[in-house]
Amino acid sequence: MSITVAGAPVSFGVFELTPDSDDLVLPTADQVCATLRDTGYVGIDSGPIGFLGRGAELRERLARYDLELCGGWVDLPFSDDAAFAAALPTLDAALDVFTAVLETNPSRLPLPTLADSGDAVRKANPGGGAGHTLDADGWATLARNVATAAARIRDRGIEPTFHHHACTFVETPDEVDRFLELTDVDLTFDSGHLLLGGGDVLTGWRRWRDRINHLHLKDVRVQLARDIVARKGGMIDVWSGGTFVPFGDGDLPMATFLDEVLTDGFDGWLVVEQDLYPQPGVDSLPQVRADHARNRETLRAWA
Repeated sequence: MSITVAGAPVSFGVFELTPDSDDLVLPTADQVCATLRDTGYVGIDSGPIGFLGRGAELRERLARYDLELCGGWVDLPFSDDAAFAAALPTLDAALDVFTAVLETNPSRLPLPTLADSGDAVRKANPGGGAGHTLDADGWATLARNVATAAARIRDRGIEPTFHHHACTFVETPDEVDRFLELTDVDLTFDSGHLLLGGGDVLTGWRRWRDRINHLHLKDVRVQLARDIVARKGGMIDVWSGGTFVPFGDGDLPMATFLDEVLTDGFDGWLVVEQDLYPQPGVDSLPQVRADHARNRETLRAWA
């Protein structure tokens, strides 16, 4: 059993909610890949679908930088039947990207990382949605549509994973419990989003370890995140407010947690994420490179 370490474009400010602005200085796909290769990572999350290319372009880029694709984010409106049906082409397009790498016989397969889309109320209230949750019918709808998406993924020869995520209907520990009870899809365990959702990293790992098939590792300044949520800030405020920090600068009990992960025999991708919300006119790449080197070096005792 082994842990394979990947990085992610979100740590460079490149993700689905990156603002569309001519003033932003964002790294290219090649700059992201080169940084990960040069700082010791062997895998990469897809980032926004198509960011790394598609088909032959994707395979060539990954080969050039000696990286493998670990997976990528696909959020769908699982609790709304009509919206979910309309969004299925988005899933199919993402699966075309993930399965494009299968012909290279990767050492570890990519995992399409499903997540719920939430709604306007959840998106405005990280940390549990201010009591706005699914009822029994909503959970039944979510579970049914997750099963549909999972079957679609498995038909393509790969396995899904599901990300509990801030500002969605699967965020708090109780919601993760309900999701795992109602579906057969395993979990992307995200240390940062669990803390934002009111959970404890060690408790959560022990509670769900038999259902975890993907690991996103973040360090978080928990009190800062709680202060932002308390004053009704949204995820943009969380991302831009210095909440996610290099390993060792936040409240994640890194050594204790990773010792437990190893003891439990976790065998899968560990994706390092230090979510960055880009600021206009700021070239963050030098600092991002330094943070990636530091984060990777921190992990060497375990992976």
